[in-house]
Amino acid sequence: MTITQIEIQLVAVVVAAACALPGVYLVLRGFAMMSDAISHAILPGIVVAFFLVGNLNSPLLILGAALTGLLTVVLVEMLTATRLVKEDAAIGLVFPALFSVGVILIARYAGDVHLDLDAVLLGELAFAPFNRLEVGGVDLGPQGLYAMGAVGLVNLAFILVFYKELKLATFDAALASSLGFMPVLLHYLLMGLVSVTAVAAFDAVGAILVVALIVGPPASARLLTDRLSMTLLLSVVLGVACAISGYWLAHALDASIAGSMATMVGVCFAACYLFAPRHGWLALRRLEHRRRFVFARKVLAIHLLQHEGTPEADRECRADHLQEHLSWSPSFSRTVVQQARQRELIHQHNGRLWLTPKGRALAQKSVVDV
Repeated sequence: MTITQIEIQLVAVVVAAACALPGVYLVLRGFAMMSDAISHAILPGIVVAFFLVGNLNSPLLILGAALTGLLTVVLVEMLTATRLVKEDAAIGLVFPALFSVGVILIARYAGDVHLDLDAVLLGELAFAPFNRLEVGGVDLGPQGLYAMGAVGLVNLAFILVFYKELKLATFDAALASSLGFMPVLLHYLLMGLVSVTAVAAFDAVGAILVVALIVGPPASARLLTDRLSMTLLLSVVLGVACAISGYWLAHALDASIAGSMATMVGVCFAACYLFAPRHGWLALRRLEHRRRFVFARKVLAIHLLQHEGTPEADRECRADHLQEHLSWSPSFSRTVVQQARQRELIHQHNGRLWLTPKGRALAQKSVVDV
């Protein structure tokens, strides 16, 4: 492995970690698509700041992007507050308008500089090692590594300092407001951090991968745990894993690094969606299957209790009659009866089903609960 490969992966890892931290709160607040809106809408802020300073490396570009990101949030919430459009429609109205302004400005006035659409949308991690940070003639490494490292530390510090306030404002904004935690201010600070993170990652990875790294790892982590602290940790771990595996996928296929990383984010989410132990699709199907048979055993016990001691008991309490009376298929009836016998809820003799004391207690409790 060459030094260049190591530096590319280091930049990718730092970008993934920096994006995952604020992304957790966007996902939990139901603001995931706001990251897409901000990552595109901040383009005119970058362009205007570049026109003012004439330097792509100026920190004013980050400031301009952050202000435009906050403007995006304000405009979306103003439109939503009118109740004339819903939030998703407001996002769809605001960010294309702002992004289009940035595209026009770039096409008209910045066609001869590096600030072009391909760089903004796609980025190119392979070029990250060529943009070096030198202090006193000493080469300290890629500039992107230090820029994203600083942004990541700011994001981490913000979350550590306001962890309780962010947690309360995320899950119960009304309570946070009544306790004086100013959830609106926290909201705008968080959106400002998302804007800064997006613009800092632009040059290295582009807007598309920024959105993938902000939303994908937190959404995957949310399927794996219900604890906020673990969600934050797992988001960073999954983001880093997707960044590294995406790089080597691109290396093997000779493909776009950013595209391969975004692909691995999708693969990671698909795996979590299917196989997460509690909230995955397979786990939920197993739970649904289990609940179906638990309910069926209760129905069987109630059915036998209702007909216990009645003249029609010999006919109604037979295994082969269940499919007719309860509209069960023969295979389903056999499975329910077998499970009920295994759990000592019933016993069977010559096709006739009898409740055990345990089964009778279950039936009586189920009737009372209903």
